[in-house]
Amino acid sequence: MKREIAEFIGTFTLVLFGCGAAVIAGGQVGVLGVALAFGLALMAMMYSIGHISGCHLNPAVSFGMFVSGRMSLTEFLTYAVAQCLGALLGTFVLSTIVADGSGLAANTVGDYGTQAAFVFEFIAAALFVVVYLGMTDKKSKAGAVGGLAIGLTYAMIYIVGISMTGGGVNPARSLGPAVFAGGAAMDQLWLFFIAPLGGALLAGVLSKMGWFDAD
Repeated sequence: MKREIAEFIGTFTLVLFGCGAAVIAGGQVGVLGVALAFGLALMAMMYSIGHISGCHLNPAVSFGMFVSGRMSLTEFLTYAVAQCLGALLGTFVLSTIVADGSGLAANTVGDYGTQAAFVFEFIAAALFVVVYLGMTDKKSKAGAVGGLAIGLTYAMIYIVGISMTGGGVNPARSLGPAVFAGGAAMDQLWLFFIAPLGGALLAGVLSKMGWFDAD
């Protein structure tokens, strides 16, 4: 259970501080600051628990690892459960701090519409999983900078994604705030599960086929 506990703690941290930055400090730090909060939280966890669990903190990443052949189905499922529970606890703690009904940074379809949100979540998740698979591959020469690259990629995605969907690309991160916010966030939660997992499936299949292997 050490790996699952690490995923639980890591996802708890990601949601508490990422969503916390959006809810508590969003007006002061803006989109760039919130995006960096998510990226820095992920980066911090990469360097602290990455050697234990790989620091997925995202069911889409774990699904991509499963599809690519780097995880078993059982490992994927236990990781996903741990991540979702961590996200729920992180949101619960945030809800005890913020009691003004601010929405807890829940993901919803923005002004660009459902189709645009789905396309973005799909492509962004696919790209993020490609980066993760590449940086953590045994043949990768990224070394110590792998966590930096993964964290900055996450921040890059959120710089664009916050204005479109509130920043998703992570079913666990979407689940926690949706459960506590309810309303449109729960009604639209399907998109923030299906699109990222679909993108992860594409990345995992391409990896399995050897498209990202060096010649």
